[in-house]
Amino acid sequence: MVALVTGGSGSGKSAWAEGLSCTLCPGPKRYLATMRPFGEEAQRRIARHRAMRAHKGFDTLECPDGLDGLPISPSDTVLLEDLSNLVANRLFSPQCPEHCGEVLWAELSALADRCTHLVVVSNEITSDGIEYDPSTQAFLALLGELDRKLARRADLVVEVVCGLPLVLKGEIPCSTPS
Repeated sequence: MVALVTGGSGSGKSAWAEGLSCTLCPGPKRYLATMRPFGEEAQRRIARHRAMRAHKGFDTLECPDGLDGLPISPSDTVLLEDLSNLVANRLFSPQCPEHCGEVLWAELSALADRCTHLVVVSNEITSDGIEYDPSTQAFLALLGELDRKLARRADLVVEVVCGLPLVLKGEIPCSTPS
């Protein structure tokens, strides 16, 4: 199963995605952490997310620069947290490939093909109607493109609002907490 879980900041999407991952696989799971630990706020968020998933069977792999070469096996359930950080890290890197979106999509597709379940968390940050500088616009466009491609491929697409899942595609496994 491929699932895309999206929502605004503080919507509860991370907790919901963790619950979905635990439902899909009660045993060991892989947590792909994409946030670069820059500054106090990032450190606090990382600490909060680690505490949220403590004792849930997640093996954390730090992968802020990409998804190639990760030790993922075909039986793994993988939670990627989150796509927007991965896109920003890659797009704003001095080593950004010329066709960044194509490279990221190839990495996501390969990851989905290599594991039993892939749950991807993304952020709804494109609906505020604000006009941004060109580099931020490029980031928003690339994230939106990857979200759309992932949604087309996904078996389940959920937007979490106020902690509640709104199913946009597919069906939530019956034992997933709402």
